[in-house]
Amino acid sequence: MNTKTTPKDFFLHLGATVALYVAVGALINLSFSVINYYFPDALAGYFYGNAVAWPISILVVLVPILYVLEWLINSDIKKIPEKADLMIRKWRIYLTLFLTVVLIGGDLIALINTYLNGEITSRLVLKVILVLLVAGSVGKYYYFSLNTTHRWAHLARRINAWFGLVLVITAIVVGFIAVGSPAKQRAMRFDSQRINDLSTIQWRVVSYWQQKGKLPVALTELNDSISGFILPTDPDTKTTYEYSITLATSTKSMPAFALCATFGTASQDLSGRGAYGGGVAYPGMAYEVSVSARPGGGISDVWGHEAGRTCFDRTIDPDIYQVIKPVK
Repeated sequence: MNTKTTPKDFFLHLGATVALYVAVGALINLSFSVINYYFPDALAGYFYGNAVAWPISILVVLVPILYVLEWLINSDIKKIPEKADLMIRKWRIYLTLFLTVVLIGGDLIALINTYLNGEITSRLVLKVILVLLVAGSVGKYYYFSLNTTHRWAHLARRINAWFGLVLVITAIVVGFIAVGSPAKQRAMRFDSQRINDLSTIQWRVVSYWQQKGKLPVALTELNDSISGFILPTDPDTKTTYEYSITLATSTKSMPAFALCATFGTASQDLSGRGAYGGGVAYPGMAYEVSVSARPGGGISDVWGHEAGRTCFDRTIDPDIYQVIKPVK
C-alpha cells in the first residue's frame, strides 16, 4: 500500500492547518471584542465595528472550509488507515498541540499582566475562561486524533468538534447583536458622516463670524472658490443641512445659531467598550463622535443625538472666538 504523501494529502493538511490557526485567532479576537463591549471598563478605549466585522467575516468563510477539509482527511484515513501515520499529519498535529500550549501560556501571561495594570473586572475572568475553552477544545480534538486507541477517543473528538462549532456560532450571533444588522451599520456610517459634516459647517460658521463680525444668513455664503470649500450635503438624501440664526438667544455680542440633520439611529456611548490602550472611534459599523468633531480633539457629548431630526444649538463666545479686526 502506497502511504507516501501525495499532493492531495499535502494541500489538504496545509489548508486545514491554515484555516484552523486563522479561525482560532479570529474566534478569540471576536470573543474578546464582544466581552469588551458587554463588560465596559472606564480605563479601556472605544469600541469600533471592525473589531467584530473582520473576525465574523473570517469565521463565516474559514470554519466551513476547516470542517470540510477535516472530513476529507478523516475519510481518507478510513479508506486507507496507513494515512494516519503520514509525516505531514503527525507534524501538523504535534505543531498544533505545541501551539495550543503556547496559546494558553501566552494569553494567560498577557491577561495576568492586564490584571496587574488595573483590569480588575469580570471581563478578565471571562477572557481567561474563553482562552481555556478554545485552546482546550482544539488541543483535545487533536490529542485524541493521535491517540485513537483511547477508550473515549472517537466520542471526545466528536464532542470537541461540535463544541468548537457551538463556540463559533455563539460568538458570531452575539457579535451581530452587539453591532446590529448590516442595515443598522450602514445607517450608523451615514450618521457618522453627518456629524463630521455638521462639525465642519459649525467651525466654518465660527470662522465666518470671526472674519466678518456677523453670522451668515444662509449656509451658501460659506462656499469659497479660493479655498475650495463646498458646502457638504446629507450623504444619503443629498439634501442641504438645516441652518438658522436663533434670534431668541442671539445678540450682536453673543451670536447663536442652530444646525439640524435627520439621523437614522441614536448615538451610542462606546467609551470603555474597547481594548486597553485608549484610541478613538472612527466612522464604522458602530461609532462614537470622532475627535474631528472639535478642534483640539477630545470626545464629548456635544453631538449626541436621537434617531430622527435633531438640532444642535451653538452660541459663540466672543471672548474665546474674537472678531479679527482689519488692519487700518
